[in-house]
Amino acid sequence: MSTPLVSAVIPTRNRPPLLLRAVRSALGQTYENLEVVVVIDGPDPATEAALQVISDSRLRVLALPQSVGGSDARNQGVQHAKGDWIAFLDDDDEWLPSKIEKQMDVALRSSFPSPIVACYFFARTPACDYIWPRRTPRTGEPLCEYLFVKSSLFRGEAQLQTSLLFARRQLFLEVPFAGGLRRHQDTDWYLRVAEVAGVGVEFVREPLAVWYLEENRPKITGQSDWRNSLAWLRSRRKLTTPRAYTGFITTQLAAEAVQQSDWHAFFPLLREAVFVGSPYPFAVLHYLSLWFVPVTFRRKLRQTVRSVAQPLVDNVE
Repeated sequence: MSTPLVSAVIPTRNRPPLLLRAVRSALGQTYENLEVVVVIDGPDPATEAALQVISDSRLRVLALPQSVGGSDARNQGVQHAKGDWIAFLDDDDEWLPSKIEKQMDVALRSSFPSPIVACYFFARTPACDYIWPRRTPRTGEPLCEYLFVKSSLFRGEAQLQTSLLFARRQLFLEVPFAGGLRRHQDTDWYLRVAEVAGVGVEFVREPLAVWYLEENRPKITGQSDWRNSLAWLRSRRKLTTPRAYTGFITTQLAAEAVQQSDWHAFFPLLREAVFVGSPYPFAVLHYLSLWFVPVTFRRKLRQTVRSVAQPLVDNVE
């Protein structure tokens, strides 16, 4: 087809088996009026060879001469896409067959001039599956607070993930992903696009994708470093509310610092959260738990909750 209505954009590098799973899930959509644009981020003969086993004419491969990083690889995919709508898919995730069909239906019925349509998804771990997010944005809730202001010690409360995104191509052209970021690429985009007039987030209220967690495989994004993450957060301070600023520090940054065993970060991060942001009781509790509750105990607690609770959470919000 010469002008696909939907372009699935999949950036990848050096992960052929995972990529083939993702590509097949995109080509297997019940919404057939689409193309799949695979952006190979730099020289990668193994990936190019692996894709040759797929004979579907809707598959297009854009092999970049040098690596540009995830953000710019997505931007390149958008620029070369032919569809009016863009759906991103990370190479280590997969879509369920009706994802695009159901997102398109919600997009066309949306009251927002520029809808961003997400969906629930299966968070797949070696132990079991979970349906995330456990809640969607509340009416009038700033997107930054939905993402950063937590009220639970467990993962999955509020989630937006790149493989869920579905929006008009024009929106991604007007607000491209920021180049040069090794981490927080999608989060950075959410903060900036939330400032655009007419943009609103919609959810398809059923799981339509699979996000694989806790698997031992190489990561494409850079290793976490709380200093770099703090520098990024400060650069986006005007795009966050004070509560969201504190929430990001007491969850994401604290977790990174603890993972690095950097106790020198304890007071600087706490000071930043209290005096630059707007602290709230749960944020302080969560911050202290990350530093002082052993990770082994947190894992046991998580396992206990898994054993007594229904893994597939009934989302009612």
